[in-house]
Amino acid sequence: MTPRRTPPGLRPTLPQWAVVTPERVEHIQRVAELAAEWAERMGVPDSERNRWLRAVWLHDALRDASPAELDKWAAGIAWPSELRHGPASAAHAKTDGETDRGVLDAVRYHSLGLSEWDMVGRMLYCADYLDPGRAFDKTQREELAERLPDDPGGVLREVARSRLTHLIQSGWPVLEPTIRFWNSLVATGANSPSLRPS
Repeated sequence: MTPRRTPPGLRPTLPQWAVVTPERVEHIQRVAELAAEWAERMGVPDSERNRWLRAVWLHDALRDASPAELDKWAAGIAWPSELRHGPASAAHAKTDGETDRGVLDAVRYHSLGLSEWDMVGRMLYCADYLDPGRAFDKTQREELAERLPDDPGGVLREVARSRLTHLIQSGWPVLEPTIRFWNSLVATGANSPSLRPS
């Protein structure tokens, strides 16, 4: 199968206000390639694929920002400092004109999970974790990435389980959105029709 060429208008890129290292840009590019591949294999319409890619390009836009910059955009967010870039990026994107609630929620909660997510958040959550450039559990993550277009709900649940297990084993706090996200996955089952694109 020959992949569709992305029309110029559907090529999201990093916003001008992004603060990222070259290594972070490479990560974001790999995540975008993975999300675009899944969209192609799943037959997702261009409008939905564009939503996925906007979220991808925004999710780590402030990952390498200073604490002062994060404080500016994520004031009042009492999350660990390593997680504040999501809310900060979402707030900055909203100020910059992003109005899609699904995209903003995907960016804001991409490190935690969110029970109310639509497909944008679910795909970003998986693609970020399954980035082929990450060194850990490479074989297992490659298998999950390959399987996702045929079993998005099952893969989402496995990714969430792995991320939650890592949080617990690391001794980090499990924040309320993550708990609600996991409980929603357990309640709906891995193969819920709501986990398939419409």
